[in-house]
Amino acid sequence: MRTRLFALLLLLIGTMPLSCFAQAELPHGDTSALDFKQFGMLAIQEGGRRKPIDTFARETLIRITGKSSVKTSGKRWAANDWVLSMLLDTHKWADEPMVLVSLGELKTKLGLPEQQRRFSFAQLSQIPELNRLASEAHALRQAEKPLDKLQQEVMNVADRMTRFMRVQDGSAFLLVPAKEKATDPWVVPPGFTTYYTQEQFDPVQPHLQAMANAYTRADSFNFGLSAKKLRESLHALSPTIYPAEGVLGREYFYNHFDGFYRAALCYGLALVLLSIAHLRKKRGALMMIGVSVAVIGVLFHATAITLRCFIAGRPPVTNMYESIIWVSFTVAVLGLIFFARYRGIVYLLGALPVALVALLLVHQMPIAMPASIDPLVPVLRDNFWLTIHVLSITLSYGAFALAMGFGHILLWRYMRDPVAARADQQMHFWLYRVIQLGVLLLAAGTILGGVWANYSWGRFWGWDPKETWALIALLCYIFTLHGRLAGWWTQFGLVVASVVCFLSILMAWYGVNFVLGKGLHSYGFGIGGENYVGAFVLADLAFVGVAVWRYRASRRAGGSGRPPSAPTASVEQQTVAA
Repeated sequence: MRTRLFALLLLLIGTMPLSCFAQAELPHGDTSALDFKQFGMLAIQEGGRRKPIDTFARETLIRITGKSSVKTSGKRWAANDWVLSMLLDTHKWADEPMVLVSLGELKTKLGLPEQQRRFSFAQLSQIPELNRLASEAHALRQAEKPLDKLQQEVMNVADRMTRFMRVQDGSAFLLVPAKEKATDPWVVPPGFTTYYTQEQFDPVQPHLQAMANAYTRADSFNFGLSAKKLRESLHALSPTIYPAEGVLGREYFYNHFDGFYRAALCYGLALVLLSIAHLRKKRGALMMIGVSVAVIGVLFHATAITLRCFIAGRPPVTNMYESIIWVSFTVAVLGLIFFARYRGIVYLLGALPVALVALLLVHQMPIAMPASIDPLVPVLRDNFWLTIHVLSITLSYGAFALAMGFGHILLWRYMRDPVAARADQQMHFWLYRVIQLGVLLLAAGTILGGVWANYSWGRFWGWDPKETWALIALLCYIFTLHGRLAGWWTQFGLVVASVVCFLSILMAWYGVNFVLGKGLHSYGFGIGGENYVGAFVLADLAFVGVAVWRYRASRRAGGSGRPPSAPTASVEQQTVAA
């Protein structure tokens, strides 16, 4: 048996011979049947934050593999099971294809098969070219020089391998709390002498040993009991530093509640029910069931956001993942408000697809848009400015996203029956109003961002890419509203603009952070998802093109396209003037 096995325990127990653990090399039972709640609620320090080990295990597994669980021959390992198996070395994890390599160009340089996405730690660690590329990329980052996509992927792969190694050798398990200051680093159990005497730490040792033994025997009762007692004994070491039971329990509940996924399921089901009700022109029980399911989805969504706010101690708008879940929530709530005011299914049919696609997107790209709750970078450590600036911007994104949803509904109706679509003055009116709301919020958010920039960076405006594209997006929508008010285009032109102008929002929101990757807003940068976003943009432009062609064809075939008895320009002018 390798001497690294159970190194943490042996260093703690000291005098116990290695033979005492000889039977613990492989689990005697199926550990997937264990209840990992008590183990998952053990506190750990990682990335400057104190959190349950359940959160640590989930985030680590996703960052290494891109998945929330890992499957080996005959067994699917949940995150907590995997992380403890790694520590106790009950499986040959170094030989399992776990480390994600997603960029084809890097695979080619390393001589790896392009169709494979994950490779073993042992395989990657034996490739000298990877070490050379990682050294070059690290040197560029140290010199604060920009990295291209290949170098960014190399750094990501190196980070995944480092995380893998730190979990396997135990150095990631900072379970022992600091003694006096919350900002002091925690230590691994063998390093308890940094803060405590042997006598103070003696109550912890038997529970740590008992938990490991119970895990290897797949003894669920004793495993949970010893993990609970271990947590209590660690808390007793430093009651002011170690997180309270309620704090750990709340985050554990948030992890397993999975409110955003539940909300997405509800939005999808509500969309199906309301679509059927709309097509069959039934406004009875089916419609009310669909609306009720949508309301339940919003409640799940709101609950998950509220929990995340309590855990993080700030608004959920500091990274791409959080901004998307907030914007999708805004869209769903606005859709319900419009439905409650006008009893029109079409408002929910415009809002629910946007909210659903947004939530599915973040679930499909956990590497590009990680759900981890990280400490704020220094420039964001001002909850006042963070709240009023970022929430204003993201609320405007929600309004524009809803306008885009309305626009898609109206374009579809123009494709099917232009005369009937034009007659729906109410929806055209509210499309105009929603865009106005978005412009107001985006203008306020952009100005407030300049004030914050002056406070943080010493200048109001610097033509940073994020600032520039926020201004471009604002001007696009102002031009749209002004052109409609001035009569430069009809209400159909407003509908087209509501869809096309959202691409400027997409660029300001996603493109600057994930495509350009330049500027002072580096805390929001990331990579990945370009294929999804690019496919959406192309499909959307194709849809708009077909709608415009169909509209013009109907105009040529039927003159103005208006029924003889219908008012001409007066209705449109009244709509805008209202």
